[in-house]
Amino acid sequence: MIESTGKLRWHKARRCNNGACVEVARDGDRILVRDSKAPQSAPLKFTQEEWDHFLAGAREGDFDF
Repeated sequence: MIESTGKLRWHKARRCNNGACVEVARDGDRILVRDSKAPQSAPLKFTQEEWDHFLAGAREGDFDF
């Protein structure tokens, strides 16, 4: 389990409307990602650099089907 450096503020995408969403939170210099339907599960952990690369890829369509 990841120990938090403080109280986390989890965010969902504005387009999330059916409850099956991912949530993200900043915890110090880490970005945490979890399943909104299983918030008790351990979140995935990313560095800021990893998160920035993921977002750039998503914006550029790298993950489009």
